Amino acid sequence: MTSTQMVVTVALAVAGTVATRFLPYLLFSEGRPVPETIRYLGHVLPPAVFGLLVVYCLRNVSLAAWPFGIPEVVSLAVVAALYAWRRDMLVPMVGGTAVYMLLIRLL
Repeated sequence: MTSTQMVVTVALAVAGTVATRFLPYLLFSEGRPVPETIRYLGHVLPPAVFGLLVVYCLRNVSLAAWPFGIPEVVSLAVVAALYAWRRDMLVPMVGGTAVYMLLIRLL
């Protein structure tokens, strides 16, 4: 990439990020009710995204070769246990990532 192309690419990424951050506030001001479709999407999309992330993260796990998916299964159990304990998303993500990183270094 040339310098001009890099600047244009970064500028477009910034513009897209800013637009997606401010667009909901412009479309759904405080005086107007949020449409039912948007509320429905806000309810079902977060679990769907996390489900897709789980499938994506586990897609290349080999149960036939060492370490037989042990780090992934243990980390998944840690995430489930931490979520059941705290009902928060941050603690399970950090805890599961830390356990996974530790296990892949040790096994």
